[in-house]
Amino acid sequence: MATETIGGFGLLLLLVLMILRVPVALAMLLVGVGGFATIIDLGAAVSMLKSVPVEVLSNYSFSAIPMFILMGVLAAHSGMAGKLFQSARVICGGWKGGLAIAAVGSCGVFSAISGSSLATASTMTRVALPEMERYGYHRGLATGALAAGGTLGIMIPPSIALLIYAILTEQSVGDMFMAGLVPGLLGLVLYALTVSVVMRVKPELAVAGEATSWGEKLASLGGLVPFFAVFLVMILGIYLGIFTPTEGASVGAFATLIYALVKGLRARELWSAVQETLALSAVVFFMLVGAEALGYFISLSRISFSISDSLFAMELTPFVVVLCILAMYFLLGMFMDSIAMLVITVPVVFPIIQSLGIDPVWFGIVTVLTVELGLITPPVGMNVFVIKAMAPHVGLGEIFRGVSPFIVSDFVRLALLLLFPTLSTLFLL
Repeated sequence: MATETIGGFGLLLLLVLMILRVPVALAMLLVGVGGFATIIDLGAAVSMLKSVPVEVLSNYSFSAIPMFILMGVLAAHSGMAGKLFQSARVICGGWKGGLAIAAVGSCGVFSAISGSSLATASTMTRVALPEMERYGYHRGLATGALAAGGTLGIMIPPSIALLIYAILTEQSVGDMFMAGLVPGLLGLVLYALTVSVVMRVKPELAVAGEATSWGEKLASLGGLVPFFAVFLVMILGIYLGIFTPTEGASVGAFATLIYALVKGLRARELWSAVQETLALSAVVFFMLVGAEALGYFISLSRISFSISDSLFAMELTPFVVVLCILAMYFLLGMFMDSIAMLVITVPVVFPIIQSLGIDPVWFGIVTVLTVELGLITPPVGMNVFVIKAMAPHVGLGEIFRGVSPFIVSDFVRLALLLLFPTLSTLFLL
């Protein structure tokens, strides 16, 4: 049997295993090892199985992942998130839909040191949803704004998704972070505009918050200082070459820890934050081990090269190929977790992108943005399910209806990035 055929059967088996609810990491590992054994032999597959975890767990670049997770967890446990939302609420005081805009803005700022969309969504829902319900906001609008705002964590640097893409494709992590800055901020602006448009169309969904003076707005900026201080230290340090992205993650985590301790973080809360960080990191690293094994199998089967040759034979333009790949990501996003999508598909599609001469940094940004859409689209929008878990009294259908205007907003942002690639490469050296 040809190696390409074995590769095709392997990917089909991977899909079947995921439909059967086998954990994604385990499914990738089983297919990777099984396919490797089929093409070479069992002894080689066992040797690969022994070496892959060591390669992944000893990879210095991956050590940034638990640091970024720790930053977000410490920010949640130290009360930074609560102060952030209160500051945003005062700044948006008196605006129609101001609390929803404040929630979206808070998600964007929180994600700047969290790196995780799910952590952003869960933390800000806990902080902002009760306040919006108290002011009579429609539950669909409130939860929809939080679900959409949570997705900003996957794009605004530091982003775990951008970090994983950079490592998998051997791109500069610093370049990926800088490339994600404008698209991330663009998403924040478009989400705020979406709330304003919804308020014009259906003004009954929310009421104007308490008006605040300019003095109160300026005074409330103090709640944003810790976030921007940590963010600027990391981003400027990476951008100016003072330290590497991995070192920057450690610097950011240390700065957040110092702030949390100064603000009275207790030993019990610190231990809880460490446990949460370890649990989330273990899930991510297990996925990366499975992805590495799957990547060896895919490379050995040469299926990505066969797909590339087929596309060349069809004489499709690079832009059409990118649209086809993004359509695949959008469909997968309806059923899969964002990180799982990246680690499974990038080893397959990236050789195709390279062969077509497409800018890998720009492609990474539009890919992560499309993956981000999967976090809020039915039937398996992970951010929606996180918010449902935090607010069981709100129906899933209600949340999906509330988030639908923000999905339209994301399509607008994706179209802008496709038409104007310089939006993602504006700050690259």
